[in-house]
Amino acid sequence: MTNNNFNTHFSANISANVAIKKISDVPAWWGVTFAGRAEKQNDTFTVKMGGDSFFNFIVTELIPCKRVSWLVTDCNMPWYANKKEWANTKLIFEVNENDGITDVKFTHEGLTPEVECYKDCEPGWTHWIKTSLFSYLTTGEGVFREPTK
Repeated sequence: MTNNNFNTHFSANISANVAIKKISDVPAWWGVTFAGRAEKQNDTFTVKMGGDSFFNFIVTELIPCKRVSWLVTDCNMPWYANKKEWANTKLIFEVNENDGITDVKFTHEGLTPEVECYKDCEPGWTHWIKTSLFSYLTTGEGVFREPTK
């Protein structure tokens, strides 16, 4: 069976521990309105992308130097027919450090080419992970742009 979930990755000259801490600093790299906390397991937070949109998350897993997972517990994506398309999907960040270089793998479990928002979310996530998060991990500054949709 093929894994069709959206995923991307990069490597950065940063420790795995610092990478996980910086991933949890959501507003520093993801150009969204942010409320709540994402620093430890069971933390909850909300992301808004303008208008009536929102995404509620819970940190379901946080293993220092290894992995952080966020479950979308509720959402409203008013620009799509299925406004709850991200509900019950997971955002997973896996890190693996080797000789001071950390590989960061991002998977949006449940975001597949078959869902309506994939055409917008695929380039959106590619930017936010490979450009903005990478920049934040390596320079301390995210690269912000208008969200896709």
